[in-house]
Amino acid sequence: MGKVVVAALVGILAALAAERLLAFRNRLNAAREIDPVALPNCQLIKGIEVGSEDIDILPNGLAFISSGLKYQGLKSFAPDNPGEIFLMDLNEKKAKASELRISRGFDLASFNPHGISTYIDKDDTVYLFVVNHPHQKSTVELFKFIEDDNSLVHLKTIRHDLLTSVNDVVAVGPDSFYATNDHYFSDFILVFLEMYLGLTWSNVVFYSPREVKEVAAGFYSANGINISLDKKYIYIADIFDHSVHVMEKHADWNLTHVKTLQLDTLADNLSVDPDTGDIWTGCHPNGLKLLYYDPDNPPASEVLRIQNILDEQPMVTRVYAENGSVLQGTSVATVYNGKLLIGTVFHRALYCEL
Repeated sequence: MGKVVVAALVGILAALAAERLLAFRNRLNAAREIDPVALPNCQLIKGIEVGSEDIDILPNGLAFISSGLKYQGLKSFAPDNPGEIFLMDLNEKKAKASELRISRGFDLASFNPHGISTYIDKDDTVYLFVVNHPHQKSTVELFKFIEDDNSLVHLKTIRHDLLTSVNDVVAVGPDSFYATNDHYFSDFILVFLEMYLGLTWSNVVFYSPREVKEVAAGFYSANGINISLDKKYIYIADIFDHSVHVMEKHADWNLTHVKTLQLDTLADNLSVDPDTGDIWTGCHPNGLKLLYYDPDNPPASEVLRIQNILDEQPMVTRVYAENGSVLQGTSVATVYNGKLLIGTVFHRALYCEL
């Protein structure tokens, strides 16, 4: 009788493990291959070789690019080099990226930039918020941009017990923001277990010097985050749910769910077209290729444009897609005045004329 019970338990555990593995592969879109969608006027951006994970563009056409992310479990082509912030002026006919100098006193050696967001104050001061992972911890660095000097002045490092595994931020004030925690755990083994089991313990946090609180929860992996042009809604990408959530923002900074748009790809960072309000997102068609990097079969790239997301049937358009021969692991796409910038987690960046 004892052997029968043991055999039954083993069978049950094996069945559960197989079910979890299948669900894990489905969340990664492990079987998906893509058909190419080409853009005619694109060129790789010189000087960016090891990532352009997030991009944010000011109204005057200056684009900030975070580069050099080292993230647990993901490929890095320069694991021993510190990260950088690049600047591009999209008004120039031959726009090029140049590294921004960072003020003395900031620990450049451990700089590991991830998601970024800009905020322009009433006096036209430009603040840059940068998610940083020094020594695989999570902080948010606040900088002031000095355009005349092409530099960033570090103002402060923000740490909090609720900011445990920060992926992206969207600034809503000179010292306040919403942040996504893409995992509940920070230890790599526990993170993998969290992903494998499909735990929905990821969340969104509101931060200000006066108040810090969880404002949304229940995500597989909350990733990119942004705000609508009218400042009424917060958009959140749940990368392993293949979805974009629309949340209504309230006066007390709390969020309530409005709708969820399901996609057939893993949406990463979200950008908002400053003219139309459309959402642009860099996506991973097959997440398994991103997690298990093979140079002979690299992760592909995909860019989606989402129009009228509040409508009953928003329009989703594949603007760009290719198999990784040009661009590997697209994480962001953002537009300015007929120009499109496409960034990647650890690879290069693309500049296109639409």
